[in-house]
Amino acid sequence: MTEKKLIVGVPAEIKNHEYRVALTPVGVDELCRAGHQILIQSGAGLGSGISDQDYLKHGATIIATREEIWSRADLIVKVKEPMEAEWPLMRKAQVIFTYFHFAADEKLTQAVMKSGATAVAYETIKDSSGHLPLLTPMSEVAGRMSIQEGAKYLERPFEGRGILLGGVPGVAPANVVILGAGVVGANAAKVAAGLGANVTLLDINLDRLRYLDDVMPKNVTTLFSDRHSLRQSLATADLLIGAILIPGAKAPHLVKREDLKIMLPRAVIIDVAIDQGGCVETSRPTTHHQPTFIVDDIVHYCVTNMPGAVGRTSTFALTNVTLPFVLQLAKMGIEGAAEKSRAIASGINILEGKITNSAVAQTFGLPFSPIAGSN
Repeated sequence: MTEKKLIVGVPAEIKNHEYRVALTPVGVDELCRAGHQILIQSGAGLGSGISDQDYLKHGATIIATREEIWSRADLIVKVKEPMEAEWPLMRKAQVIFTYFHFAADEKLTQAVMKSGATAVAYETIKDSSGHLPLLTPMSEVAGRMSIQEGAKYLERPFEGRGILLGGVPGVAPANVVILGAGVVGANAAKVAAGLGANVTLLDINLDRLRYLDDVMPKNVTTLFSDRHSLRQSLATADLLIGAILIPGAKAPHLVKREDLKIMLPRAVIIDVAIDQGGCVETSRPTTHHQPTFIVDDIVHYCVTNMPGAVGRTSTFALTNVTLPFVLQLAKMGIEGAAEKSRAIASGINILEGKITNSAVAQTFGLPFSPIAGSN
């Protein structure tokens, strides 16, 4: 097969307080050496401390407008899902590689289908071990940030309970309850425990709980998650972290609205699962500009792009793992890459207007069109 040299476009992110960028100068250098043309929107890297000049030095072409990026690029590489202002810019035969989280947004799903573009979602790419390598670094960031943000919003000026996570001599530390012992939950537990909080980590995977019980400090208690243990934990929680993930699918509402009534007044919920719809029934997406709201005297923090606030750390952590896939997509195109790589095949959620991810199709009751190696 003759390799086609592609135009790879990186528009600036326009989501509220999103400071990440999808490609670093190293990535530009690698792609240019492979013969591809790289278009970077002016200012796209500034939130991560990367100047236009940094990109120019490695062979990128700086473009003034996102419209030109979208109109010229064969492959669009982003961090967050296309915003509504970008939907008219998507086009047939174009490949878009980014976080999509379709199951949480039917309008976005319909817009991508209507455009005829192909959507390759970071969050559903699976490696040979069944892990999610492009979700892992941002889950690490979000897990650690969840405690940082939770500690802040427990402060009384932010309408929380007025509690210091680690307490002080003579005063008990806070109780932190974490739903889900995956990457987000484990990183949250590690940071909360390090600050001295009492941590309860709930999950239904006993093997995972056994492992974490071995490696976590003594102020982390692992607990099998069922309705009774969950409600018992909620009753004493100062800070609740929602860290549930079902790849590609909408998160289940493990915490119902009625459960808020048994929680302590002005306890804080950080629903990291909000990208997939949230695991708390009362959660709704918020922004870094207005991150919290209160329901039944419980503070909810539901920012959909938490890692975007630490743009430099997040950009380099993310691009470390996305670049090999960008190179593969640019080298072989979507058909060749999907044929050769089961990981990329599993990342294709929509192929030229047809849903190829079963969880997304099931969420919205839409037709499912499987491709080889995808699900």
